[in-house]
Amino acid sequence: MKQGYLSQYFYGVAMKHLSAVETDLKLSHQHEFNGVKGLKSLLGEPEQKTQFNATFLYMDDENDNPLVEEGFLTWYDSRQKARNERSIMRWEYRLYFSDNLVTRNAGSGDFLVIAKQSDQTLLAIVAKKDTTIEKQLMWLFDFHENDESGFSVKSGTEYDNEQVGIAARVVLEYLGIEVEEDAPGFLEQMISIFHGGFPKAFEFSEFARGTLHDVSGLDDPDAALIAWMEQEEVLFRTLEKHLLLQKLQEISRLGIEDPEPVIKVVQSALQRRKSRAGSALENHLEYIFIQHGLTYTRGGVTENNVKPDFIFPDISCYHNREFPTERLTMLASKSTCKDRWRQILNEAERIPYKHLLTLEPSISMNQTNEMDSMKVQLVLPKVLHRTYSLSQQARLINLSAFLDLARQRQQ
Repeated sequence: MKQGYLSQYFYGVAMKHLSAVETDLKLSHQHEFNGVKGLKSLLGEPEQKTQFNATFLYMDDENDNPLVEEGFLTWYDSRQKARNERSIMRWEYRLYFSDNLVTRNAGSGDFLVIAKQSDQTLLAIVAKKDTTIEKQLMWLFDFHENDESGFSVKSGTEYDNEQVGIAARVVLEYLGIEVEEDAPGFLEQMISIFHGGFPKAFEFSEFARGTLHDVSGLDDPDAALIAWMEQEEVLFRTLEKHLLLQKLQEISRLGIEDPEPVIKVVQSALQRRKSRAGSALENHLEYIFIQHGLTYTRGGVTENNVKPDFIFPDISCYHNREFPTERLTMLASKSTCKDRWRQILNEAERIPYKHLLTLEPSISMNQTNEMDSMKVQLVLPKVLHRTYSLSQQARLINLSAFLDLARQRQQ
């Protein structure tokens, strides 16, 4: 196990696209995955049936949360009885899956990942065909379609080319896996500065930037944005873990048996995480805009009382009908998109072409094609471009290019 790498979370993975016979109960009632020969390197060659506890997930682009069901996968040699009774020396391993909501939703062509975790349990992930989450899983585990119908199997060391960064973290969190990182060296400082509580979002973003003295938004805004976002995430989780532990210990000390207070603490923490991520991205972007001398309005009101994240050069120019439309720019920022990117389409009616900055890796071709048709220009920090196909990369711009565009229009 290597801390900070994918092998910290997965012993190995097996991947394939599902066939009709594996998903259509009218064609087959066996409830087995085909082409499992390669799984022997992942699941072994046991003499007896081996049942693995498994969490099944079905994921698509329409839902923020996956469909989840607990079950099991059984790995067995179907020829064992013949060897024992008739000395027919053949081996044929099979992987049986229990019927559940996830397997019932699976369709032909969907992408399947069987991941063996460090606790020897399995994750069985089904991603709907041609979706963003399918493309993200294929990127995360460096999957390349093989010529055979069987599983492509990789051990942990085969996908440990680089540490888990912001792109991989996005995908892991979709799977319900929390990246284990903390910064204990900053905990006492944060407790002192923030008086033992959670600070305002802009204060925490400022603190995170201040801990990275060698990062410059002027020299390399793309790299700076990624570095600041990753640092803030680690620092926030460190402080959050400490403060949540205090609250839970207080509930335990008071002898409260009602689970409702614990549920409220957890719900509040999850909501804080979601809102803080979006605020952090806006905070760091705003700091970069200031560094580069751009004028802008953050959260200015346009038609129908909607509030785009950023309007350039400012909201007064937007409302001035004599100001040239071609010199106006709108930037929406979303740490992750899913289908929510459509929300920006009516945020500034005067500006036909919208810019959308996101940290979402590997958005599907279907989605980026739709964005193009809706006149939405994707903006991603440069390091995330490689998670997209070459044809998609030709249509992306990075943060530096966006700054140049906004500066040119401002002048």
